[in-house]
Amino acid sequence: MGGRVIAFAGLFGLIAFGSAALLPQRPLVPTGDERVGAQTDPIPLPLVVWHGLGDNYKADGLRSIGSLANATNPGTYTYYIRLDDDASSDRTATFLGNVTEQVLKVCNDIATHPLLSQAPAINGLGFSQGGQFLRAYVQRCNNPPIRNLVTFGSQHNGISEFQTCADDNWVCKSWDAYLKSNTWSNFVQSRLVPAQYFRNPEDLDAYLENSNFLADINNERIEKNDTYRANLKKLNKFVMFMFKEDTTVVPKESAYFADYNKTSDEVTKLQDRTLYKEDWLGLKWLDEKGRLEFKVADGGHMQLSEDLLRKTFKRYFGIVPPEILGAE
Repeated sequence: MGGRVIAFAGLFGLIAFGSAALLPQRPLVPTGDERVGAQTDPIPLPLVVWHGLGDNYKADGLRSIGSLANATNPGTYTYYIRLDDDASSDRTATFLGNVTEQVLKVCNDIATHPLLSQAPAINGLGFSQGGQFLRAYVQRCNNPPIRNLVTFGSQHNGISEFQTCADDNWVCKSWDAYLKSNTWSNFVQSRLVPAQYFRNPEDLDAYLENSNFLADINNERIEKNDTYRANLKKLNKFVMFMFKEDTTVVPKESAYFADYNKTSDEVTKLQDRTLYKEDWLGLKWLDEKGRLEFKVADGGHMQLSEDLLRKTFKRYFGIVPPEILGAE
């Protein structure tokens, strides 16, 4: 794994970060007559980033992502999704909150943002749980539409085990026992974020009946949401990275929508699942069009090298000629 490693704090660990100075970024809101549609020269689409559990939108490691995106594709405007303007409260919201309400808030924030709302499209980058939440943005609102969605170590098919809380995450520790003992209660499903994407393949009835978020966003219930499928099919690229040595997310193959049986230790890949065969989400359609990509990142959960990120940004978040955007 080449290059320096980007830092991500929180429940999923802290990775060492180099001491190189951060590059200047454009302001979070437009100033003066700045308009996405008024640029004389083509520039990259805006990039929205949704961070993971235990992180916050002002964290240095996350901010370095925007600097790298701009260095790789000059002119990139990066917006860091936040559930509260206060960094501490934003971090708390990664563990405490109703995901359905959180996604709705993000939909409204992006749709009314003075710059993003004027863009013909945006690109999306989701880290860990932020990946499935950003996918929910695509499926539930998608205004402005995401063109390319890239997720790293996300739990698209949920988790079958809750992870140990980080030493400094007192919010997680204070609720940990209740989370694990009352997973399917209405109280937990409407308040504790990890429970809302918990999925035990050996207890699917309870999951389908009580899941506040994942069962719905994966279109697993009898009544299907056609809008979810239609919106996801609008993606130009849906790129999913799984961390090769990930022991934080169980199963790690959830990054690919794969299913996992703990008893038999058997992994069922996406293409062998009913979700794919009956195309509940449009994933089969994307796959057949060459728009669904399965990638592997070396290392453990959220161990991201600058080299990998730079290559990813160059390939998926570069300048898109207006004539191509108009034809999609």
